[in-house]
Amino acid sequence: MNSNYYAILMAGGVGSRFWPVSTQGFPKQFHDMLGTGDTLIQKTFNRLAQLIPKENIFILTNAIYEDLVFQQLPTITKRQVLLEPAMRNTAPCILYASLKIQKENPDAVMIVAPSDHWIEDEAKFAQNVQQAFDFCETNDALMTLGIQPTFPNTGFGYIEYDQSSNEAIKPVQQFREKPDYETAKSFIKQGNFLWNAGIFMWSVKSVVKAFQFHQPQLFELFEKGIAIYNTDDEDLFIAENYGKSENISVDYAIMEASKNVYVLPAEFDWNDLGTWGSLYDKLEKDQDHNAVVNARTLTEDASGNMIMTKDNKIVVVDGLKDYIIVDKDEVLLIFPKSKEQDIKQTLQKVKDKFGENYG
Repeated sequence: MNSNYYAILMAGGVGSRFWPVSTQGFPKQFHDMLGTGDTLIQKTFNRLAQLIPKENIFILTNAIYEDLVFQQLPTITKRQVLLEPAMRNTAPCILYASLKIQKENPDAVMIVAPSDHWIEDEAKFAQNVQQAFDFCETNDALMTLGIQPTFPNTGFGYIEYDQSSNEAIKPVQQFREKPDYETAKSFIKQGNFLWNAGIFMWSVKSVVKAFQFHQPQLFELFEKGIAIYNTDDEDLFIAENYGKSENISVDYAIMEASKNVYVLPAEFDWNDLGTWGSLYDKLEKDQDHNAVVNARTLTEDASGNMIMTKDNKIVVVDGLKDYIIVDKDEVLLIFPKSKEQDIKQTLQKVKDKFGENYG
């Protein structure tokens, strides 16, 4: 296995659209959302470990999830866990991790990957990442994996690439914000648009150079700590300085501003598992098209439902179609799938009425 290969596994999100299972204290990446026996972060770590030495996989997460990370990934060391003392989006933490890795290995190439996505055909995933690593080792490039769109989704950003290129890896023309439905349909029709999955690959030299050029203030803030990165004084430096960084995504910070951006159209099935509906789509269904996780069900005139409990609870459903039914501790959610985007707002109403402990 190549010792120059590294990974940054992003595990700091809250996943509030998966409430009541996903909460601020115990977010979705630490749950077995698919009922496979592994949590999402465990599945992602094991997927990356097929190509990358386990000791070179770094976990970026919020400080409040430190114990959860070590509980679920007991073989990793303190060196591999980078704790964000404040939520500042993806650019600051990626720059911080990149500078640490560069100090350890200036020849590193890395992948940045979310910890809570679903990927089928892991062999094809590893093959695509290997293609990207090979390209990044010989080119000054910022790369991303783009997902072939299967329908005009308005919930994802899109990547427009150069159609004239005959190479497998395409130059990116521009990133496009989440479109309305008609715009998304036009993207699909044009044929040179991919979903932006938030999976990035680059050499450590290329990404640090991009931050230095496009985000000089952010770079200067974290560069001050280079002398003490990977030492006992690092935690104190991060505690004192991390909160000073701008709240900005890596897309805005460097990807949209750079000219050396490339995309590889992915060859594996992918789902961001962003909502109960997206989870429903990826689960096996019973004869009435109900998707069930950790429950024993008796259903009558009930179809198209997403049903989840813990501890194999018996659930009886009669007369419900296309609902989300989730039982978690003191909360029972019965919610139309058609309104799943409103769960975030419903969670806030629950907090306002019953207290912060329920979110």
